[in-house]
Amino acid sequence: MSATSSTIVNLPDQKTATIPKKNYINAEDGLLSWLTTGDHKRIAMLYLISITLFFFIGGIFAGLIRLELLTPQPDLVASDTYNKLFSMHGIVMVFLFLVPSVPATLGNFLIPIMIGAKDLAFPKINLLSWYLYWFGGIFILAAMILGGVDTGWTFTTPLSTHYVNTHVVTAGLGVFIIGFSSIFTGLNFIVTIHRMRAPGMTWFRMPLFVWSNYAASILMVLGTPVLAITLVLVVLERTIHIGVFDPTLGGDPLLFQHLFWFYSHPAVYIMILPGMGVISEVMSTFSRKRVFGYTAVAFSSVAIALFGFFVWAHHMFIMGVSNYSALVFSLLTMLVAVPSAIKVFNWAFTMQKGSITFETPMLYALAFIGLFTIGGLTGVFLGSLGMDIHLTETYFIVAHFHYVMVGGMLMAFLGGVHFWWPKMVGRMYPESLSKLSAVTSFIGFNLTFMPQFILGYLGMPRRYHSYPAEFQVLNVLSTAGATVLGVGFLLPLIYLAWSLKYGEIAGNNPWQATGLEWQIQSPPLTENFLETPVVDHEAYDYEWLANKTEQEVTTVG
Repeated sequence: MSATSSTIVNLPDQKTATIPKKNYINAEDGLLSWLTTGDHKRIAMLYLISITLFFFIGGIFAGLIRLELLTPQPDLVASDTYNKLFSMHGIVMVFLFLVPSVPATLGNFLIPIMIGAKDLAFPKINLLSWYLYWFGGIFILAAMILGGVDTGWTFTTPLSTHYVNTHVVTAGLGVFIIGFSSIFTGLNFIVTIHRMRAPGMTWFRMPLFVWSNYAASILMVLGTPVLAITLVLVVLERTIHIGVFDPTLGGDPLLFQHLFWFYSHPAVYIMILPGMGVISEVMSTFSRKRVFGYTAVAFSSVAIALFGFFVWAHHMFIMGVSNYSALVFSLLTMLVAVPSAIKVFNWAFTMQKGSITFETPMLYALAFIGLFTIGGLTGVFLGSLGMDIHLTETYFIVAHFHYVMVGGMLMAFLGGVHFWWPKMVGRMYPESLSKLSAVTSFIGFNLTFMPQFILGYLGMPRRYHSYPAEFQVLNVLSTAGATVLGVGFLLPLIYLAWSLKYGEIAGNNPWQATGLEWQIQSPPLTENFLETPVVDHEAYDYEWLANKTEQEVTTVG
């Protein structure tokens, strides 16, 4: 019997499988046991519930925005209210959903199991991260309830420090606190991956999901403090009138742009890199092949993280930067597309001659590739100086950003939730309904945001709640698409909640996947493994999985 065989669980027939009597969900009873837990899996589920709540709050703001834009004139809300709607939509979606979505939920749940550890390196700090997330979220909710913020999610100065009278300080402090949650999560992941891998789990045997979260964690730890300091300066300038950004006080508003985008462009990769890790896992499993060019895909994650720190000024081409620096940042913007393209091509080659099946996670992964590719290609348009001057501050930017973040990140998140849901809760969801949800989301997304590329090209500026009548047809189409998209996002909430009680028992490895997480019981034990696993095979080694016989494996737990 091999060294790993003692850690591998028998893959039971789903028809005869049962939920294990002992698992992390029922290890302790009562709400207090969840609120004081140190178990990374329970904390991941707390995050999942939390970000889902904030996602639908942000979605309500988005729905009101699209309803207002049904007609050219401001019929639904006043201009000040509209400004608050798009500002709060952006703040909630970026800082309370997109940034923590995959790392705080799937990353928290899976990284220790994938590398053979029993928990993250710092369980108490992990729980503290969740409390900081909610503490910051409460500040942002308070800003909403007290009257909102109308600066946009970017808190642009001197608007945010001098001209507006809304609750900028409250919202800024909320984002500041959430930043510490992100830093602690990234630090926890880095230390865990470096120090707690199982025997035999070398760097190049790690799943690509772990590589992607590792790269994103570097960005969290190095980039987030810059945003935190910037927001503190905004609050100080607003409250005690120090002259940092406000030109009437001797400050420089361009400095704010440099500081904010130095974090906020890497933040795009904090959001998207973990999603790319999800896609690698899903593509390999449902193509029944090792990921093509594993090493290139792994290093491309690190390359994206490094390049991400050198392209921030492509957000500033029309803000007075020199032509020479604009040329340099334009070139760097083109270069950062290379590692992203490596991933897309390698996923395509992974599918080539694979034994592909189209379960729900695979549908979301295919949607991710198509939508993210469009988002990436339109980013090249915006990195070109001449095109950027025409397209900046139009709906082309809105469409581009949503194709990357919603079409990319959110599709990856939903694909990952569907992929690992059987492991997380031990039950399956209704496959036909979940496929309908994936297709509905894909169609609704394109109906919503593809017209916005045309609107932006034609010159419709973003952040305006009235527009010329000739733009109405495309706006009506976009709002209709948002309705379809909303249905696509609401369906998973319903059937995943239903599956918690009524779903078919999943068994330990319903997808016949290769990672360590699929070789333990579903749902896992609190300690993940009864014995520390010893790894003697490469990631995505389906021959290794096929060669295991019932005599070679024993049940853990």
